[in-house]
Amino acid sequence: MSALAQWGNRLYTGKTSYPFVKKWKLWFSLAAILLVIAGGLTLARGGFNLGIDFRGGSEFTVSAVQNTDVAPGEQAVTDAVPEAEATVTNIAPGTMRIQTDRLDDEQTLAVAENLQSAYGVEQDRVTSNFVGPTWGQNISEQMGIGLVIFIVLVTLLMALYFRTWKMSLAAVIGLFYVVALTAGIYGSTGFEVTPSAIIGFLTILSYSLYDTVVVFDKIRENAQDYHDDSSRTFTEMVNLAINQTLVRSINTSMVGILPVGSILFIGAFLLGAGTLQDIALAIFVGVIVGTLATIFIQAPLYALLRRNEPGIKEADAKVLDRRDHEDEVPVTA
Repeated sequence: MSALAQWGNRLYTGKTSYPFVKKWKLWFSLAAILLVIAGGLTLARGGFNLGIDFRGGSEFTVSAVQNTDVAPGEQAVTDAVPEAEATVTNIAPGTMRIQTDRLDDEQTLAVAENLQSAYGVEQDRVTSNFVGPTWGQNISEQMGIGLVIFIVLVTLLMALYFRTWKMSLAAVIGLFYVVALTAGIYGSTGFEVTPSAIIGFLTILSYSLYDTVVVFDKIRENAQDYHDDSSRTFTEMVNLAINQTLVRSINTSMVGILPVGSILFIGAFLLGAGTLQDIALAIFVGVIVGTLATIFIQAPLYALLRRNEPGIKEADAKVLDRRDHEDEVPVTA
């Protein structure tokens, strides 16, 4: 049996156990610190770097480029319109995208001519268009509506499935944290917020929910006979469920991280497919944060929400009393 399989078996049987619930104050404090740091770095950079789809502006595409360096594109815009700020991206092999604030017709023609000269291409290889902010505003509104509908459905479905609203509350709080921290990390890196990034944020909600349901389902399974006969308190039972699903959570997250990581690091940075960076970074960070949130936030929070219930306190008292009596039994030869 491999070392990983042996470790997983010991976790499942309880021979090896990590105190996830017991150290909830530490995890919650670290979670809050990470959120403050990510948010602070985002604010320090001036907020989110909204893409042209959200703020509007002029966009140029230069194809059949031999030199994919961004410097010639930036200089071409500066020479034509000194006050304009340009964002130059290598979106595909031999293709550059240049985005600026809104330019008038004369400025657009000047920038196009400079880009043609800077990258040494024919006139028909440089195209331009204007993007208005209305589309981005509509996307933001639809995203907000979709998020609200998703959260409401998740709350209702989890309450019906697990038959307790406290699991729904713990899950929803965790989902909000996953989105907030992922957005903070995304904003702190200075990556451009695009419609693809928004799709990435919505995608991680489903992934995070899947991992949460797996852990919560194991908690429910362990707690089925809790009030009748148990050798563990409710908190210990929740902690056991986290340990029992730990290997599965790690494996599932790795399956999600590896292909997305390949897109982010190999496709985007090595091959120069810049259009993949936004959605890949959002999903890559979200998968990691979602897995950690289930283990360190949502499951411990559920245990805290229920540990003071009269039935839980009564059953816990019986378990602890039974242990005390077992410790008092004299050892005979």
